[in-house]
Parts: sequence; C-alpha cells; structure tokens
Amino acid sequence: MASFSYNTAAELFPAAIRKKKRAGFAYRRFGTAAEAVRFAIEELPADSLNGAYLQVDEARFDQSGIRTLYRGHAFSGSCVVLIDA
Repeated sequence: MASFSYNTAAELFPAAIRKKKRAGFAYRRFGTAAEAVRFAIEELPADSLNGAYLQVDEARFDQSGIRTLYRGHAFSGSCVVLIDA
C-alpha cells in the first residue's frame, strides 16, 4: 500500500446484487481517491458499503479496504480544513 496515491482518480461501485434504489447510491467517479474514500465513509449509510468497492487504477478495495484507507496516515494528512475568516 506504500505506493497508493490519494490524488489518483477513483470510481465507487455499489454492490452488484443490489438495485440502485436499495444500494443508496449509483456508480460515481471522483477526481481523487481521497474524495471517494471520504464520501464512502462520511456520507454513505453504513449498509451501502456492504458489497460496494472502490477502484483506483487497477486496485480494488472492498468495505474493509475503504475503511483502512480512511484510517490511513496518508489520508489524514491530505484533508483540508476550511476556516471562515
């Protein structure tokens, strides 16, 4: 995982066996893997991640892999905090 880049474009796919309405989301493409991981963990209902996967280049990450990426040190450092001035 040392060569994983959070700046690479990513695709998030719902579970193959779920219908679009039941999955809670449809296929989505993100400009960066960091955006996709954040969306998957922070915005999707927890049950929507069951069976979903994230694809970054040729690598695929299931629910567990997405959670690992979210907790990853590199991801924490790539977050941007906006402060009202």
